[in-house]
Amino acid sequence: MTRREFLHTSAALAATTGLAGAQAEPDQPPIRIGFLGGSHSHGPGKADVLFNSDAWEIVGVVDSNPEVLANYEKEGIKGISQLELLEKADVIAVESDVADHYQHGKIVLEAGKHLHIEKPPTMTLDEFRELLAIAKSEKLLMQMGYMWRFNPGVNAALKIAREGWLGQVYMVKAEINKLIGEGSRAELAFPGGTMFELGCHVIDPVVRLLGRPEKVTTHLKSSGGFDDQIVDNAIAVFDYSSTTAIVGSAVIHPRGHLYRHLYLYGTNGTVRVEPLDMPRMTVELKEDAGDYKRGIQTVEFDRYHRYVGEFEELASSIRSNKPLGVTPESDLIVHEALLRACGVINGS
Repeated sequence: MTRREFLHTSAALAATTGLAGAQAEPDQPPIRIGFLGGSHSHGPGKADVLFNSDAWEIVGVVDSNPEVLANYEKEGIKGISQLELLEKADVIAVESDVADHYQHGKIVLEAGKHLHIEKPPTMTLDEFRELLAIAKSEKLLMQMGYMWRFNPGVNAALKIAREGWLGQVYMVKAEINKLIGEGSRAELAFPGGTMFELGCHVIDPVVRLLGRPEKVTTHLKSSGGFDDQIVDNAIAVFDYSSTTAIVGSAVIHPRGHLYRHLYLYGTNGTVRVEPLDMPRMTVELKEDAGDYKRGIQTVEFDRYHRYVGEFEELASSIRSNKPLGVTPESDLIVHEALLRACGVINGS
C-alpha cells in the first residue's frame, strides 16, 4: 500500500472514529518524527494517528525484527537505519520493548531530539532521573506515553476533584484489566508484572491528583495457574494523610478489557468513569457543586482515541517552545510511585 492509498483509507476511518490528529498551522512544514523501535503494542496505533495528521511527517522506523518492520512497511512506513533516523527526525518516539526504553530514550536525548517515550519509561528511578536531567540540560521535551492523559472522562473527573466539588476526597479506586494468552506472558517478565506494564496507566492519574503517597503497600501475585511465577494479579494501596487509593491490575480476567475504571469518593459525592476506553462519567452529589447539580448525572463524551491528544500537545509545545502540561517533577513522582507499587523501591 502506498502512502497516498493509506492516507485515503485512513481518512475515511478517521471521520467515524475521531482518529484525525493535530493539523499543521498554515505555512508551517510538518514536524518530522520517527520510531526508535516499533515492537510495543501501542506503536501501530500511534503511527495511524501521525499518518492522519498534517502536523507530522513520519520519516521511518528502526527495529531489528524483520516481522515488526514488515508490519510497518505494509502501512507505508519504511524501515531505516538508526543513523538516518537521528539525522532526519526532529522528534523520536521510542516504541520498543519495555526493557529497551531507557537505553533508546537516552540515545534520542543525547542526539538532541525531542522524545516521546512509551510507558513505563525505565526500570529504575536513577535511570529516569538521568533521562530527565539530559532533557533539561539540552532543553528538550520528554513526553510520557500514558494513554489516558487526554482521556476526556478521566480529565473531567480529576477537575471535579481538584475544584473541591466532591468535598474531601477520601478514597480513590482504579483498575485496568486485560486477558492475555500464555504466549504473551513473557512480556510481563519483570518486577511488578502487570502492575508495571498496565497498572502504570491508572497510577498516573491517581498520583497526579493526590501527589506523592506517604506509604505504598503492594500485593503482587501469580494467580493464573501458570508455572512462570509472573505477576498477573496485582493490587497497590497508596496511603495519604486523609485519603486512601487502591489500584489494581490483572491479566487473567476473561473480559478484562471491559473492567477498567476510575472511582473518586468524596464527602459531597462520587464520580465514576467507566469504561475508560469509551468513557462515560457518572456524577452523584449530595449538594450542588460547580457545574453539577445534586443527585445523579451521567455525562457522555465524544468518541475518544487514545493517542490524538498527546501528539496534538507535543506538536503545539514544539512549535510554541512551551512546556508540556505535565511537568518533569510530576512525571518523577508518578514513576517513583509506580516503582514502589511494583516492589522495586521500598514502599515506606
